[in-house]
Amino acid sequence: MTADDVQQTDGARQTEPAALYDRLAAIRADIVEKGEARKAELTSGGTLPDRHAASLANLCQYLALRHHDVRPLQRELMALGLSSIGRLESRVRPTLDAVLASLAAIGGWAPEFPRPDRDAFFEGEALLEAATDALFGPAREHRRGRIMVTLPGEAAEDPGFILDLAKKGMDVARINCAHDDEAAWTAMAGHVRRAGEETGRQLTVLMDIAGPKIRTEHVTGNKKLAAGDLIRLLAAGEPYANDAVPCCAVVSLPEIIERLETGHRVSYNDGKLEGEVESVYGGEVLVRVTHTKTGGSKLKAEKGLNFPDTDLGLSPLTAKDRTDLGVVAEHADMLGYSFVTRPDDLDLLEKALAERPARLRPLAFIAKIEQPDALSNLPGLIARARLFDRPFGVMIARGDLAAEIGFERLAEMQEELLWVCEAAGVPTIWATQVLEDLVKSGLPSRGEMTDAAMATRAECVMLNKGPAVADAVVLLDSLLGRMDQHVFKKTPILRPLHTW
Repeated sequence: MTADDVQQTDGARQTEPAALYDRLAAIRADIVEKGEARKAELTSGGTLPDRHAASLANLCQYLALRHHDVRPLQRELMALGLSSIGRLESRVRPTLDAVLASLAAIGGWAPEFPRPDRDAFFEGEALLEAATDALFGPAREHRRGRIMVTLPGEAAEDPGFILDLAKKGMDVARINCAHDDEAAWTAMAGHVRRAGEETGRQLTVLMDIAGPKIRTEHVTGNKKLAAGDLIRLLAAGEPYANDAVPCCAVVSLPEIIERLETGHRVSYNDGKLEGEVESVYGGEVLVRVTHTKTGGSKLKAEKGLNFPDTDLGLSPLTAKDRTDLGVVAEHADMLGYSFVTRPDDLDLLEKALAERPARLRPLAFIAKIEQPDALSNLPGLIARARLFDRPFGVMIARGDLAAEIGFERLAEMQEELLWVCEAAGVPTIWATQVLEDLVKSGLPSRGEMTDAAMATRAECVMLNKGPAVADAVVLLDSLLGRMDQHVFKKTPILRPLHTW
């Protein structure tokens, strides 16, 4: 085979650098144009602080890029030993410019765009790190990710419990304002501050306002429900049961009963039971159970209800939340905003906080992504938060989100949320059921160990309360440190292997 034959064969197998360059340059031009238009749309003429301009521009370019199917292009770049552009979330245009410069060097012509220097290339990572520090405080020496722990009500009377968590590795204490009272929240926050002083570390406090969380209240019936059983949900009054409908619950928000329609789905306790509305009449609905966890599920008080098909029409800021804002603004570093779905919801919260005394440091907002509308409106939420110039983060509230969009969809959506937030320089909190078996029973399952390892791609991992939560903090502290040696976001890090 002659040299000409080899050249012709190679040309048949892969696209020439010039053609690749043209395709990639066309994509670059498209994302710059569409990214600018999207940025103008998201900010709606508002004045964006200079320090957020680069991150928001990168987010808009990333969203524009992801409207292209670049999979064939990726493989051709890989065959030339170049970046596959599969890891550009925090640096969209710098990555394209670097690849274009390399293609030009291979082809022997001057690139249209200069190769970015190292600082410009990694600027997005630096901005995300700074935003993470602003939210959670400095990272530990041996791990990038922070550990958040939801405090039980008993912690208000046990400062030693919080100090022990801090010594074992807790970085952020979460106080759920859906439970306990102002006195308990104030005591917990004070214990956290003193634990920080004693350990010589900056510990931060997140207070979640409850929002319009719909829960079961008074419940009657002790049967383990299975597919085919009926449940009665009441707007008000005393719950009652009979042979035909063995379990009944009063809901925490009576008006939701009037919004339900036949065929609407109902999810109970993070999807442990699912059903469909069979009939609606006189302030109550009957729900036919379609699925439960293995062995059935009992109806209990104070468990969450989700209605994926129902337009709830509820403000994310309730009267209780407005009252609770006083203690939150006084004692918290971060405010967890439940059921936020639209940029206007941030306006609502900002206006409510403006009525409170000014703080020395701005109160950070954490948007809890729990509903489909919050997913579709996430770029707008990020842009609105940037206009307010507050520290801002996103909690991937996987329990409610799974109940709303389905468990199968959650698996890919949690990945997409990580990517979009990284592109925007927004820290994320990986939440719900992390090491749940360990927290509750003292022994982790194999699956949840893998889940916890995957959580290292977020900036913070949340543990729920439970009798063995201190053991879970110790394990997670070690696991996150080890995983940091293997992966950063989507990038494998090849430290030496010692097993073989």
